[in-house]
Amino acid sequence: MIALYTDFGVSGYYVGQLKAVLLQHAPSVPVIDLMHDAPTFDPQAAAYLLAALVKEFPPHTVFLCVVDPGVGSQRKPMIVKAGQQWFVGPDNGLFTIVMQQALPKNKFECWDINWQPQRLSATFHGRDLFAPVAAKLANNGAVPGESRTLDTDNMNVWPGDLHKIIYVDHFGNAVSGVRADGLFNTKASTNASTKSNTGVSTKAVIVNDHLIPNANTFSDVAVGQGFWYQNANGLVEIAVNQGRADQQFRLSIGSTIRFV
Repeated sequence: MIALYTDFGVSGYYVGQLKAVLLQHAPSVPVIDLMHDAPTFDPQAAAYLLAALVKEFPPHTVFLCVVDPGVGSQRKPMIVKAGQQWFVGPDNGLFTIVMQQALPKNKFECWDINWQPQRLSATFHGRDLFAPVAAKLANNGAVPGESRTLDTDNMNVWPGDLHKIIYVDHFGNAVSGVRADGLFNTKASTNASTKSNTGVSTKAVIVNDHLIPNANTFSDVAVGQGFWYQNANGLVEIAVNQGRADQQFRLSIGSTIRFV
């Protein structure tokens, strides 16, 4: 399948034109709208969110990803194969976290796209370049690019976790770039080689002078109370039971969080 991940928004004609090109070049391949409200103009925030979402997709999925404020500039178009999944989009850091978290550890390959379409708009590479390339990969065609070796020491300039808000959803819940696993106390199970989370962390989040405790789920706190929890994609998320965390705690993409 081809999964679309963009900051285009759900209105307007951009997504429709992407799909029209994919239908022309790969008519038998399912197209999934992963999301079209990725952090706007923010490849770093979008990179952490993308890495958390791709785990639900099967091997050989092709992710067509466009968060590209530098479109038309000297930034390169690229292809990444991380594990058994493919990624097509701009070389602006958008795939950095996917590559860092690739399994087996750091198992990824990169290509500079050297194929050129007959028409290449200066401002819509998603339609004119990335969509046809994604279709070629989904059709099991040859990789339309030149292999590139990355210096992994220089690539890993972003931390494994980003202590900032990277997404605010329809409900006002604020997702951070921090993986929650390391914030829980663990206890040995009957099998000494495995560990399990206790379910609630003693750590609290501080953001904009608000101290926000941890809870397991919404029903564990009173209506109107804020809390942080491990969301379904493994990230720290700040929410308010039947309320909007973004408004109550003045949260937006880029807001810094810390733990105490």
